[in-house]
Amino acid sequence: MDLHLTDKVAVVTGAGKGIGLAVTQALANEGARVVAASRNPTEPLSELAERKNVHFVQVDLTEPDGSAEPVAEAVARFGGLDILVNNVGAVRPRAGGFLSVGDDDWMWAMTVNLLTAVRATRAALPHLIKGGSGSVVTVSSVSAFLPDPSVIDYCASKAALTNFCKALSKEVGPHGVRVNTVSPGPVATDLWLGEGGIAATVAATDGTAPDTVAQEFAARAVSGRFTRPEEVADLVLLLASGRSGNVTGSDFVIDGGLITTL
Repeated sequence: MDLHLTDKVAVVTGAGKGIGLAVTQALANEGARVVAASRNPTEPLSELAERKNVHFVQVDLTEPDGSAEPVAEAVARFGGLDILVNNVGAVRPRAGGFLSVGDDDWMWAMTVNLLTAVRATRAALPHLIKGGSGSVVTVSSVSAFLPDPSVIDYCASKAALTNFCKALSKEVGPHGVRVNTVSPGPVATDLWLGEGGIAATVAATDGTAPDTVAQEFAARAVSGRFTRPEEVADLVLLLASGRSGNVTGSDFVIDGGLITTL
């Protein structure tokens, strides 16, 4: 299926690894011109940036003006903007429970998971509206509607993120701009499986092995495994493309059947 993404201009945040890297790779392979934003360069992203249609911007997206930088770079370098993929996100398991989560922790979660997307979207919208079309795809999480006290601030921030995108879709839809969210369950990325990731943090608390924790979480899905970053990227690209031209204000779950209710 031709997604008609050749020469489309896209900004991807959190592009250094995991889902963001997979989305950047997939967009580039489809012929899109991509500005890939990340706090730190990674070897895979640096290799991608050697291609003429991928440009890396090193930026701290949690800074108030950070999210506007890759948008400005896309417009300056490629002459406009068609697609924004809000992918930045992070989680810190709260082994000490709710009372251990202070104001700084709440502000960190809201900034990295919500405000980065709000700010990037604010910067991108004038360009998307000017073009009379465009797509904003935001990576949320099943945690937005699957509350877990061990990641209470993360769940709240993702719920706010999904709500923000739904509300915004109603405002900008008449301008031809579509806004959708993707809600993955556990994904095989460093956020879950890396050093200091969720599996390692839970294992340190419970006195078990990270592999054991990961296997237990994977077993909760009907598929019995974690979602792969490339699978999330495929869904993001479909939503970003004109092939889903009348889809907006929707949330798409990709969790291997983890959520068993309607």
